[in-house]
Amino acid sequence: MSHIVEIRTEVRDANGVRAACDRLRLEPPVDGKAKLFSGEVEGLAVRLRDWRYPVVFQTRTGEAKYDNFNGRWGEQARLDEFLQAYAVETTKIEARRKGHSVTEQSLADGSIKLTVQVGGAA
Repeated sequence: MSHIVEIRTEVRDANGVRAACDRLRLEPPVDGKAKLFSGEVEGLAVRLRDWRYPVVFQTRTGEAKYDNFNGRWGEQARLDEFLQAYAVETTKIEARRKGHSVTEQSLADGSIKLTVQVGGAA
């Protein structure tokens, strides 16, 4: 049986953040205080490619704090790319933790299709 799932991403899993950074070949995330233009925030800081300031994820609430000055200090596409990688990697981690196998397929429109086979190990 096949199902289509749409995901609204809240960043709550530090392992998923680390896996997304690895996937995109970004520096590992840093937990603690990070400086943004508008001040200092605390959380899991990720340095996106070509962004002036980090994106700071508050995993307790799922929120992301960042200053990109409407794209002048960092393209929204980079954050979208990270959130997609986070969703994919977190799904794979959880599925495998439950003993399921996962296959991944990149689609022409930039989306990613994950197939989770219940009961199989990958």
